[in-house]
Amino acid sequence: MSGRLVLLRHGQSYGNVDRRLDTRPPGSELTPLGRDQARAFASERAHRPRLVVHSVAVRATQTAAEIGGPLGVTVRELDGIHEVQAGALENRSDDDAIAEFNAIYQRWHSGEPGLALPGGESAEQVLDRYLPVVTDLRMRYLDDDDWTGDIVVVSHGAAIRLAAATLAGVDGNFALDHHLENATAVVLAPITDGRWSCVQWGSMTPPFYPEPDADPVGDALRSDTDPMG
Repeated sequence: MSGRLVLLRHGQSYGNVDRRLDTRPPGSELTPLGRDQARAFASERAHRPRLVVHSVAVRATQTAAEIGGPLGVTVRELDGIHEVQAGALENRSDDDAIAEFNAIYQRWHSGEPGLALPGGESAEQVLDRYLPVVTDLRMRYLDDDDWTGDIVVVSHGAAIRLAAATLAGVDGNFALDHHLENATAVVLAPITDGRWSCVQWGSMTPPFYPEPDADPVGDALRSDTDPMG
């Protein structure tokens, strides 16, 4: 098991710029900055990944192409790893919608995974479609003794934080406090008995301690904050 799973948030999209709850595929495209961010991620890799996979969303597809193309790496689309579906809150950018999305997301990490967004998904539904994809990638590639190299999974901020915290046992409060910037990643290393170790979360490395007196809903309402990170 010499490879890692790099759960990468896509580059900046036009939906991010507008602070929209842009969750339903195909969604908005990358901005020019988003393309630059994806290329920068590729150029900063100490070791070239062996495989790049991405969700069905346009912004993830474009991010993966900007990474895989210059590196000459196979790029593949996979179902199930798209963003948390916001339902009735889709495409809204007002404070009420952002607060509601983040309040429910906070309750997921606080032990209410069955609670659904209005007309959208619950944490259980997100994990039911997301985790099997991760498990398949591990069994097909990372658990193969002959496999070397990382797998980059171009996905989405809220879904990545939920899945990574679940897989690696990262404190839910830490996941709430630490959004992912565009084109930054959570890196998981496979360990024994099908378990995972989180070795990087954005710019941070273990141990992962939650911030005292964190206010994830309030943080999401700041004008300079991307609510989907």
